[in-house]
Amino acid sequence: MNQQLADRLRFLRAFAANPRQVGAILPTSRLAVRDMLDMADVPAASLVVELGAGTGSQTGEILARMGPDARLVALEIDPRLVELLEERFDDPRLQVVCDSAEHLRDHLGEERADVLVCALPFTSLEPGLRRRILESMPGALGPGGVALVIQYSPLIQSELRRLFGSVRRRISPLNVPPAFLFACRLAPDAG
Repeated sequence: MNQQLADRLRFLRAFAANPRQVGAILPTSRLAVRDMLDMADVPAASLVVELGAGTGSQTGEILARMGPDARLVALEIDPRLVELLEERFDDPRLQVVCDSAEHLRDHLGEERADVLVCALPFTSLEPGLRRRILESMPGALGPGGVALVIQYSPLIQSELRRLFGSVRRRISPLNVPPAFLFACRLAPDAG
């Protein structure tokens, strides 16, 4: 069985086990991931953070774009997917963390991300958890940092605008379903 089909089956099993946590029945397409990452300067980043690494559809593309001295901290709550990520990506720049995205700051310490990539299914998360994760994101960014958020609905846009000074939106129409891509930056006086 090829890797793409195997990933789809793993993702489908994870969705069946916990649909609110996973939020989609298929991993994000490579085209949508590339469209999203094009909205930030990943090659110039020293620290990239990924929330909801899943089967690694974003992880591989982030690693391919990162510089040799950069670091990627990828949070994934499903232990089976964490194990898959650790097996799949033998890269010293990658640190996979098995934890909820709401505990992001616990894993960064004083560090702040240049790029934060988020593929969490915000519209299917319990409202309190969604709010805690969203509110942790601005504080995890360094000056000039950008949070990239991929969703299958534009509903999160108003919450992103409340938290960030600038929110740009793009649509990746060839993803199934079409993906809404957001690039969020802090207000110039924030940080």
